[in-house]
Amino acid sequence: MGPQEPQVLIVGCGPVGLTARALLARWGVRSLLIEKHGELSPFPRSRLVNVRSMEIFRRLGLDGPVAARAFAPEYGRVRFRDTLHGPDFATAAMTGIREPVPESPVTGVVTSQDRLEPTLLGAADAPVRFGTELVGLTEEADGVVALLADHRSGAEERVRAGYLLAADGAHSTVRRLLGIGTSGPGALGGFTTVVFDADLGRWCAREPAGVYFTAHGSFLPLYPEGGWAWFGPTPEDPAHADWSGVVARGLGPGAGVRPEVLRVQHWVMHAFVADRLREGRVLLAGDAGHAVPIVGGLGMNAGVADVHNLCWKLAGVLHGWADPRLLESYGTERGPVAHATLRQAVANAELAGRVMNRRREQLRTGAAASTPVDVPWSERFFAQLGLILGVTYRSTAVLTGDGDGTPPEPADPGTDYVPTAEPGRRLPHLWLGRDRSTLDTCGEWFTLLAPDPAAWAPRPGLPWPLRVEPLAAEHADACGLTPDGALLVRPDGHIAARWPRRPPTGTALTHALTTTTGTRPAGR
Repeated sequence: MGPQEPQVLIVGCGPVGLTARALLARWGVRSLLIEKHGELSPFPRSRLVNVRSMEIFRRLGLDGPVAARAFAPEYGRVRFRDTLHGPDFATAAMTGIREPVPESPVTGVVTSQDRLEPTLLGAADAPVRFGTELVGLTEEADGVVALLADHRSGAEERVRAGYLLAADGAHSTVRRLLGIGTSGPGALGGFTTVVFDADLGRWCAREPAGVYFTAHGSFLPLYPEGGWAWFGPTPEDPAHADWSGVVARGLGPGAGVRPEVLRVQHWVMHAFVADRLREGRVLLAGDAGHAVPIVGGLGMNAGVADVHNLCWKLAGVLHGWADPRLLESYGTERGPVAHATLRQAVANAELAGRVMNRRREQLRTGAAASTPVDVPWSERFFAQLGLILGVTYRSTAVLTGDGDGTPPEPADPGTDYVPTAEPGRRLPHLWLGRDRSTLDTCGEWFTLLAPDPAAWAPRPGLPWPLRVEPLAAEHADACGLTPDGALLVRPDGHIAARWPRRPPTGTALTHALTTTTGTRPAGR
């Protein structure tokens, strides 16, 4: 590849593509990001940055800036009302958002996507080309060739890159061009988002929430300083809809507020997983690979985790310390997560629907308006740490107890999370010092954590980026280690190998790195 050609072409300038751009920049990988629209999206879209995404942003130095533009923690709650003006008939906190959880060094936030994206855009200097659409794609033996159309000039050009990362959404052009099918419920219906201005603080300031579900659509505060959005099913004749009146009905009778409509966007809620996440040198991430219902805030966060899993592998292949076969583990690891995420998101939507249906039944039978609803999830709505932090990867990039990669798919973690240092799991968060977590030892390198780091000093000349870090003796037991054991942690924070005690031979570390990356060390 020429020195000016991008090593990775990223298609799509949403949070997933922008996160990939920032991660690749940290690895010293040249990228070019293209976006068919002329600017970042002006719509709020995604609302929730969960604890795992914030851990990834912490590694990029962005957790502070993201939190600074987000809502206060008390907005980490959902409320159900007949109208926005009415009282709650059900409510639930968002786990890991409302307050810190001991399993993570960070707390998730409620923030609008149009506040998040500028922060991610400023995290790297790699080029971004707005108003540029991918209209054609071919793959060669050592790269991909993309045909790009400039919407401003009408000109077309061909750009060659080593790999293409498709983060171009549920209607992915890349997925369509490759002929990759999908499975799942598919389109769940048309919805409309209305961004409006109204003074609603006197109703909501004492009972804040990230989302208010009502019988007439849902309301979302957009920014700490003000602004609102309503979303609900799109009516039959949206072109002639009185959107101000639609929103006013959700506010409630006697509200005395006439909302000022600023922007209207129609969209379709999708629920599917792509049949495969990789086709040769093209890889799908985020909604291009798996689109899920928005209830629960899982979609964008799953996409951020996708590229966190993928970018270190691309860097290893492009820098020569990993074999291209390592990229096969991307789909093997993230595919099961995509299916589990879809199942959870559909369950979230069904639970939210059950709450509203129970309320309607109460009103139909004449129950008092103040009668509480028996919440079907028993405070477990948004309690999804098992899915967020408890993902277990099984692939050739993970060594099990017998020292070899293994393909079986792990069980669905569900909502519960139990920290463990088993291979394939995210490294448990343990404090190593003031504001320094075990997760902070991970970065653009493999990390070897050992109570006795001197006993695990690697031999000189290894081709892989590797750092050896001491693990406090009091944490050894929590990680399943004896005083002479060790953990090998991948750059994405997942455990590649665990040795409860030091093996009798001195080749265990080299074997683990070789197996994880599919390579052979120099001289062998």
